[in-house]
Parts: sequence; structure tokens; C-alpha cells
Amino acid sequence: MSRGAAAHGISNAQDRGWAWMVLLATVLLQGLTLSFPSSTGVFFTDLQREFQATNSETSWFPSIVTAVLHAGGPLCSILVERFGCRFTVMLGGVLSGVGMVASSFSKSISQLYVTAGFITGLGSCFGFQAGVTVLGYYFVRRRALANALASTGASIGLTLWPLISQYLLDEMGWRNTFLIFGGVLLNACVCGAVMRPVQFGPPRSPLQPSPGQEPGNSAEDAQLSNGATPHQVEPPQQARFAACKQTLQKYLAFDIFCKNKGYQIYTIGVAWMVMGFVLPLIYLVPYAIRNGVEERKAALLISIIGFINIFMRPMAGLLSGLNIFTGKRIYLFSLAMLLNGLSNLICIISADFSMLILYCLIYSMSMSGIAALIFQVLMDVVEMDRFSSALGLFTILESVTILLGPPLAGLLVDITGQFSYVFYASSFFMVSAALFMGLSFCALDRKNKLKEALKPTSNSPSRYQYTEVPTNPGPEKQAAPAVMYVTSI
Repeated sequence: MSRGAAAHGISNAQDRGWAWMVLLATVLLQGLTLSFPSSTGVFFTDLQREFQATNSETSWFPSIVTAVLHAGGPLCSILVERFGCRFTVMLGGVLSGVGMVASSFSKSISQLYVTAGFITGLGSCFGFQAGVTVLGYYFVRRRALANALASTGASIGLTLWPLISQYLLDEMGWRNTFLIFGGVLLNACVCGAVMRPVQFGPPRSPLQPSPGQEPGNSAEDAQLSNGATPHQVEPPQQARFAACKQTLQKYLAFDIFCKNKGYQIYTIGVAWMVMGFVLPLIYLVPYAIRNGVEERKAALLISIIGFINIFMRPMAGLLSGLNIFTGKRIYLFSLAMLLNGLSNLICIISADFSMLILYCLIYSMSMSGIAALIFQVLMDVVEMDRFSSALGLFTILESVTILLGPPLAGLLVDITGQFSYVFYASSFFMVSAALFMGLSFCALDRKNKLKEALKPTSNSPSRYQYTEVPTNPGPEKQAAPAVMYVTSI
């Protein structure tokens, strides 16, 4: 299933038949991979006691898993283009399973970083992102519906993983639980086996001339097997430099970051936001246990967040798609961030179980809005033909702050001895990022409107204007789905 395969024909399997089996496999795959890091908070206290580690040292484990899950996108995209989605998903399942099995024999916290952190995180990245990519081949007319249904797998996993983790932890300890998780994550290989390559119609031979074309011209325009053209042969150094530059522009959009003010603001704001966004998912369970909540009830809090996400995330997606919010999704996104940050103050006021349930309700609603809008807003800020490269740099910067956030919060707990400061820090990052993005885009819109008022005869849009970019293909020609990597918080 190569990148240009869809350009040569249309498959009979699209939007029907086996495509629905692939969708079911993708739902299961997202439940296995994307939501797995959310259950690591259940093991926080046991791992800390086992390895005699500080809060900062223990928090490196979930932060590495989550960061690698986001940062492995460019590598995953290369594997998909070279070997296809089926191979990449199955390779991810093997890495995830091997990583968790090896982690059950870890003798130090640093070994846990490599096994359950890096190896499992990389495998989860391959499985999740290649699974999302394959939906673009199997669904064309119903692609939006397929992606919406597939995203419910992450919410279902967020509901089930903490409950299963706490039960197995009580019955057989964290080492045997990690061993069982290794076998469970190997089921991603079964999901990958279902994702067989799409068979498109027979392509036209490269040697066959198109209508109105001389037979000799097609041979002149054809590329050689090594990728060079017959007419131009570049020196080796220039060729390597050009290839390196082309690869960076393809997967990491530094040129867009330097020129597009809206992309700059959004990328910096989200990178700052995720430093606080992931903290409650990691520290909520140990915070509740520290304040006298039973361990099973503490694990139930994460499951409540996941259960509400199952229903609220599709509703948030439908709400943001209304015409009234066209061009204003960034302000909805900022509002959801602001609500998420302010909700953390509930935990600071009281650690009673009933108050924590109220916190989970408000947190999950704002979390659903953030998850539903984060990539929609990115599509509004940049053009769709550069979306995959813009997403590459976006996720790389995001993964760096995800990696640093939990250990810094753990260091704060080690210094103060109070988990409540984690929620103070989370509120600070979320609220400041919401105000930064909301006010910056407001100023940017006002500047663009002023430019338009000064140039009423100009028909070209402003260079940095925040506008909606149409994503629906035209009725005359169905474009091929680009191989891109898609992540989610």
C-alpha cells in the first residue's frame, strides 16, 4: 500500500465490506495503545516503593511512554511509506509486548525507562498512527465517520485500563501485571493482520503513452530506478543536501513555523499547555490515595474520565462543526483549556471522594473539547497540502514538553511534600496557555481585518490570516489520501 497507490485506481473494498472490519480493528488498536499510558498512575505508589525512588524519578516512566508515543510520528510515517500499514502495526504490537514483558524483570527504575517506557511507547506509536493512516485508504466518502468512531476506542480504553490494572495489581502485583499486559498488547498484531493492503484498479503502464503524447516523450520523462532523472545528475554532496532538505520539509515544517504567525502561536501555546494537561492523569490516583481514598476508588476516578469521554468527545466534535463556529474554533479551544485549568482548583479545595468525582466530571468535559479540537484548529491554521509536515513539528515540540512536565511536577512534590502543588502547576500552565492563544489570535485577527480595510481592492487573503481550509474533495476527482501520522493527547 504505497503512497501513490490510490492514484492509480479505486478499490471495491472502500467504504464497505472489509473496511468495517478494519475500522473495528482500529477501535481495538486505539484502546490498546493510545489510552495505555493513562493506567500508569495506578502503579505509581508500588513502583516508588519497589525501587525506593523519588516522585520525580518515578514520574519519568509515564512521561517517557507518552512522549515517545507522540515523538515517533516521523519514523512511523517512514515505515508506513516503505513497508505499509500492516507491517508497521504488527511491528508496533511486537515492540509493545516485548517491552512490557521485559519490564516485568526490571531490577532498577532506569531499566523500566527503557523497556516499559521507550520500547513500549515506540510500539504504541507505530500501532496507533499506522492504524489511523490505514483508515484513509479504506474509507473515502465515510472517512469523517470512520475517524470519529475510531476515536471512541481511546475513550473505552481509558475507561477499562485503570480498572483492570488495579484489579491485577491487587491480585498478583505489578510484575505479573506487566507480564500479562505484554500478552494483551500483542493483540495489536492481530489487529494489524486484519489491515490487508487495499487492491486498487490496474494502473496504466509507465511505458504506455497517454493520449496525445509521443512514445519517446514518456521514456524521457521517466525516472531511473535510483530516483535520478536521465537529464540531470547532481553532485553527491548537493544531492545529499537536497535530499536532507526535502526530508526536513516533508516531515518537519520549519519553514511554516518561521513564516506562519498563526502556526507559531498555536504550536507554542499547545506545547506549553501539555506540560500541565497530562499531570492530573498521572498524579490523580496517588493524590487520592495519599488523602485516604481507597485504592480501587482512586483507580475508578480515571475510569470516570474515560467513560464520560466516550460520549462527550463526539458531541464536542459535532458542536465545533457547526457553521456558527466557522473561523472561531481557536476560541472554543482556548475556552476548553481555560475550563480545564480552573477545574484543577477543585482538587486543591478538597480531596474528598465526592469532590474528586465532581472534578472528574468537569475535567473530562473540558478534556473532550480539547481532544476534539486540537487537530481541527491545526487544519484551520495551515494549508492541507502541508498539514502532515506541520503536524510533524507540532508533535515533536509537544512531546518535549510532555517529557519534561511530569518529572518537574514530581520534583515539586519531593521538595514540598504536597501533591496539591501539582494541581496548582497544572492550572498555571493551562490558564496561561489559554490566555496566550486567545489574546494572540484575537490580536492577529484584528491586524488582518485592519489590513483588509486598508486594501479593499485586493482579492488575495492575508498571509497569516486565520481562515477555514476546505477539506472535502471535489466531486470530479477523488484525491488520494496522503500517508500521514496523526496523534492525539
